[in-house]
Amino acid sequence: MSPEQARAARNWLNISQAELATRAKVGLSTVKDYESGKRNLIANNLAAIRGALEADGIRFTGDSVAGPIVKKQT
Repeated sequence: MSPEQARAARNWLNISQAELATRAKVGLSTVKDYESGKRNLIANNLAAIRGALEADGIRFTGDSVAGPIVKKQT
């Protein structure tokens, strides 16, 4: 999952960076820095973010992102 894919998936779900951080149980700065390309994540943080997005119906396929048919309302 690239930073661009993470950002696209989060936007597809209409959730904030703070909400993603909470769901993934990582720091807000982790999400912000990853999405902006300021840092690479350690494997467990990357897996936590990916898992949180996938739990809401996002699928990562190669270089693309597929999401649920209906956006979640927050």
